[in-house]
Formats: sequence, structure tokens, C-alpha cells
Amino acid sequence: MRRDLRDRVAVITGASSGIGRATALAFAREGVRVVLGARRADRLEEAVETIQRAGGKARALQTDVTRPEDVGRLVGEAVAAFGRLDILLNNAGLGYVGRLESMPMEEIRHLFEVNVMGTIYGIQAAVPIMRSQRSGHIINVSSVVGRRATPGSGMYAATKFAQVALSESLRLELADAGIDVSVIYPVSTMTEFFAVATARSPMRHDPAGPIYSAEQVADVIVRCARRPRAEVMVYPPARLMVILNAVWPRLLDRALAAYWKRIRPGL
Repeated sequence: MRRDLRDRVAVITGASSGIGRATALAFAREGVRVVLGARRADRLEEAVETIQRAGGKARALQTDVTRPEDVGRLVGEAVAAFGRLDILLNNAGLGYVGRLESMPMEEIRHLFEVNVMGTIYGIQAAVPIMRSQRSGHIINVSSVVGRRATPGSGMYAATKFAQVALSESLRLELADAGIDVSVIYPVSTMTEFFAVATARSPMRHDPAGPIYSAEQVADVIVRCARRPRAEVMVYPPARLMVILNAVWPRLLDRALAAYWKRIRPGL
């Protein structure tokens, strides 16, 4: 059943750039009232102004998703400003590329704080509100490496696998509450993600494989909000990789090893 998104209320984390910002603009074009959270207040205000100039409704709140009180305030802002919460997009995320054996513990902790704990904080803030409404939609932005890890992505992939596990469990827990739970699996997306990951990592992290724009991923998310699905592969053929990994992982190991040896010769 197709949902009319007009006048729905969405909270988006990681909304100052990339997929988060693109989705905020795409939602606003559909008539969704959006509340944006991220650490860079100036970027948030610019996004809000862009939406408002186009006739949309938007609010923003500087938010660090590693702080549960920040995430709680962000969700509370949506209810205070617009009276409800229909969609939570857990999008904030951070990457890293390097060998597991030498990855600094502080980087490991930070990845989990942003990618996993940030998602949990959003869920725990949003679910009670959605339960009281008997409606809502939680959309978690994972990654294709959340279904199959690649060399150098082990710890990042672990955080994305964790998001998938949280989503699967939550979907069952909320099955009778009128709340949908979806996971989005992007492939390489042309955003600041790679530059930021490279700056934090011991080696370059460049886009590889099929490459999408943030706007293309945002369109996928909007379609999922209209017609909720449990899982959405942004690049549909990636589903074949998931199936092959389940039935013949050694074969996929060999194929991926040969591919990534060319892409990341330092690993």
C-alpha cells in the first residue's frame, strides 16, 4: 500500500551533507516536515534555508549521535515543533579502512559509538513516541558491507552488520505496534564519506564498484518510506552476492580477494 508522505514528520541524523542532506531535501519535496541533526550547525542551517526557500518546513538541531541526550533532544524537537514523529532515518555514520590487527582501539570505539550506539539512541528515543501513536517507520542506513565484509572494512562492516541485527530484532519486536523497520544497503556513494574515512585511516579509501550519487540513494529511501520494505539494496544485483555468500562463501572469498587485491594492494 502506497503511503502519502505529505505532512509526515521525519527526523534525520547525519543531515548536514551526503545522503542525509539529500534525503532531507527529497522528503521536503514530498511535503514531509523534516528535523535535521548533525554536528555542523552551519551546514544544517544552510539545508533548512534551502528547504524553506522551496516552500518546505524544516527545523535543525546540532546533534552528536554519540550523546544520547543530544539524540533525545533531536527527537523531542520534532514532537515539539510538529506534534508527532512518523519517520526516523538513522543515517549518521563514519568509515575507516585498514587492517584489523593494527586498527587503533580509539578508532574502533569511535566507529561503534557513531554507527551502532547512535542508531540505538535514535531507536530508544523514537520507539516510545511511535508506540503511543501506533504508527511510525524506522529506517536504518547500513551498507552492502553490512551483509558481506571486504578486506580493510572489517570493523566498519562489523558496525553495519550490527545495524542489520538490531533492525531484524526490532522488526519482530514492533510487528504488532504498527511500526515498520527498514534497512537500506547503499554501495559506494559520492559523498564526503570517503575523504573523511581516508583522513582517519592509514590508507586511501576511494569509491569502488557501482557508484551512486547521494540523490539516487535519497530517492531509494523516499520510495521505501512510501512503501515500507524490510530490506532495500540500492544496487539490486548486490543481492546475488549476499545469496552466494550464504551458499558458497569460499567461492566468493576467492572472487573478492582477487578484486580487492587490485583495488587495495596494500592489504
